Amino acid sequence: MKTLYRYIKPVLWPMLLGLLLKFIAAMLDLTIPYFLETIIDKAAPTGEIRQILFWGLVMLFCSILAVVTNIRANRMAIINSSKATKALRHDLFAKISLLSARKTDEFTVSSLVSRLTADSYNVNNMLVRVQRIGVRAPFLLIGGIVITLTMDPILTLVLVAMLPIIAIVVYFVTKYSVPIYTRCQLILDRLVRTVQENATGVRIIKALGKDASERKRFDKINSALADEDKKAGIIMAITNPVATIVLNLGLTLVVIVGARRVNSGLTEPGTIIAFLSYFTIILNAMLSITRIFVICSKGAASAARIEGVLLAEDDMPILKEGTDSESNNSNSYFYNFKKSNSVELEYDPIPARIEFQNVTFKYNRRNFSTDPQSIDIDYIENNLTNISFKLERGQTLGIIGATGSGKSTIINLLIRFYDPDEGIVRIDGRDIRSIPREELCKKFGIAFQNDFIMANSIFENINFGRNLTEEQINRAIILAQAKEMIDDLPGGTSYRLTARGTNISGGQKQRMLIARAAASEPEILILDDSSSALDYRTDANLRKALHQSLPNTTTIIIAQRISSIMNADLILVLDEGRIIGRGKHSELLRSCHEYKMISDTQMGGAE
Repeated sequence: MKTLYRYIKPVLWPMLLGLLLKFIAAMLDLTIPYFLETIIDKAAPTGEIRQILFWGLVMLFCSILAVVTNIRANRMAIINSSKATKALRHDLFAKISLLSARKTDEFTVSSLVSRLTADSYNVNNMLVRVQRIGVRAPFLLIGGIVITLTMDPILTLVLVAMLPIIAIVVYFVTKYSVPIYTRCQLILDRLVRTVQENATGVRIIKALGKDASERKRFDKINSALADEDKKAGIIMAITNPVATIVLNLGLTLVVIVGARRVNSGLTEPGTIIAFLSYFTIILNAMLSITRIFVICSKGAASAARIEGVLLAEDDMPILKEGTDSESNNSNSYFYNFKKSNSVELEYDPIPARIEFQNVTFKYNRRNFSTDPQSIDIDYIENNLTNISFKLERGQTLGIIGATGSGKSTIINLLIRFYDPDEGIVRIDGRDIRSIPREELCKKFGIAFQNDFIMANSIFENINFGRNLTEEQINRAIILAQAKEMIDDLPGGTSYRLTARGTNISGGQKQRMLIARAAASEPEILILDDSSSALDYRTDANLRKALHQSLPNTTTIIIAQRISSIMNADLILVLDEGRIIGRGKHSELLRSCHEYKMISDTQMGGAE
């Protein structure tokens, strides 16, 4: 909740002004029964109509002023809460955007989505309700008790004796409801993930006729969420009936005791009537407070989840050039096992464009014990093990291997989605951990096999907010062998794509993604299995165009087809995260049995 206060602080003074207006409105509401008592016990017995009308007009004026003040305070509460929530949501989105891939894996995408949507809504609802009801209700409760004490202390004591019972119920209900609401949010994360998966895979689900099983899977999670909501609802539902019963019991006792006191001449009838009005005010205030506890329980649980993201440590800081890589590595406990691989950031006289030096990495390292003594490094299966290679400016690297061999993992480390557990990745002689994120991103043009396509025109999808010129876009379209395809579409580059590009074919989609990657003429171009849907002729023309149009660009091609990488300056053959072959195509045919088998299968052994 300390984190939440940072976002309340900028609107604290307007909030305090709104609370002041709420206080004024509450005081005006509390004066009305007092004026009613004055009319009944003082003005009416005199028979003076003017005095009765005067106090009646005062009551009317106070009522109107209280309504106007309440409306103004409520509007301010909504505005202030919206500003605070907007800033909170903005920073949460920014933090999510900057989270490392490893942190994103830990939180999960579905959980981050629900924190940004459902949780931020709960926080906003809490802020609004606290300002509108959470302040007014205590004012009315305390003010009503204070005024009734001045009117008749005996009757007030009857009322006050009921309040501790309600307070105890509210305490225990809140204590047990907060964990339930936290569990509800966790189940909501699973629900969001299920919906995302179904929306993404709707075509394959329909193609395989798995609609019924997916509905069952959704119903199972939906039922679990409904059950937890029901538990929370049952617990929270206890407060209102208990509060109503206790306070109505108190009201009955007040009427009985008050009637006897009137008969004894100890209290005036007007006092009893005013007291009943105050009692109603106090009753409603107490019920409002119990409702606030429900809302605050949800809001507190959501605020804690949001805070968990905002306070998440940066596990991929930017290192200062020249610092010791071992002491600054975010995964430093792995270095306790193999210090022989620790190296310092240093620069070669003529550094390679890309260099991997003894790189070892495992995705789910976070699942292991954080106690280094409890881990036997020899039994940890890595996604990459001791990967080393160099690539000069303008050269092309081809990477081939079976599914799960670590091809895309190399790319993930190169663009710093993750940091290696051991070893160093360098670009132009610099450890990528010392390169600011914005500078690093500008070096790359990347096309993945199943890349992101937004619901917008082809032009905007290629431009992707980089303010590229029309000449650059057209040149990239020609390079990607996409000109004829785009010219055949209605409107050409103005043709509007659907989300995920469902209104164009797989080959058309890949050519557009390659055009996006090459449009900015990057220093390093990465094609991660992005030509798998292209025919051999288009693929060959694409590779020829890349060589001619981007001679100074270092290219990395991940492919399953030998023909896509056979002309590369360096080819790496991966198997279970290890390099089992390296060299040019002709060399690998002689030196790498696995590569030759792939070549024989795809090309009949031709060089």
